[in-house]
Amino acid sequence: MKLKFTVTLVSIALAVLLMLSCCLAAEAQAQTQEGQGTQGLGGIAIPKISVEMQDGSKPGEVVGAMRILIILTVLSMAPALLITMTAFTRIVIVMFFLRQALGTQYMPPSQILIGLSLFLTLFIMKPVFVQINENALQPFMQEKMGMEQALDNAAEPLKKFMLSQTREKDLGVFLSAAGASKPKTALDIPMHIVVPAFITSELKTSFQIGFLIYLPFLILDMVVASILMAMGMMMLPPVIISMPFKIMLFVLVDGWTLIVGSIIKSFAGAG
Repeated sequence: MKLKFTVTLVSIALAVLLMLSCCLAAEAQAQTQEGQGTQGLGGIAIPKISVEMQDGSKPGEVVGAMRILIILTVLSMAPALLITMTAFTRIVIVMFFLRQALGTQYMPPSQILIGLSLFLTLFIMKPVFVQINENALQPFMQEKMGMEQALDNAAEPLKKFMLSQTREKDLGVFLSAAGASKPKTALDIPMHIVVPAFITSELKTSFQIGFLIYLPFLILDMVVASILMAMGMMMLPPVIISMPFKIMLFVLVDGWTLIVGSIIKSFAGAG
């Protein structure tokens, strides 16, 4: 037992020495290569990338660095802003309601529906984005406007769009929950109240549209189920029989054009 313990200790010591030797050899090789110049395979120079933090000697350097940091932070939040503060929420929910009503499960694929919802969102929100670009982004990039003023100018058209689609009841709920006093104008309502009220209204509107989409397909399912029951084919799922008829009905009435056109019209006058 004692001999086995001694052999184990010797093995561990040899393993540690071997690891130290490998590390020292690797470090020596790296220093040698650095002394000879950083060269890759075939004599191609390998670029060296380093990130350093230094004391800013000029106020402009600090302001520029903070500006870049803020811009990167805003860009990281862009997906969340796109989903919650634009027409995307209503469109994507209606599209998935439509697929569920058709009973096609995974057709069209989710990627196609999300892509279509994204481009419809850009189409609907174009007037708002144009105002943000002209009144906030371009003056800020040309250093004609400070960051705070640019953010205020960018928030104004976006707030107008959201308020045009938000119900007064939803705004009242969040104003009451926040304990805020009644504002003089709608634009005086802060964004932290407008955004959740807008999302709540969009959810309600999208579910209403989804219910209307479901109705004709539900009636068709009931008709097919009644026919199958009358024929004594109660073990056959009605969805299997009704799905081709639902697809045929949807194609005959040019359903995609009707759905897309109705969604765009539901945002008419927004922004």
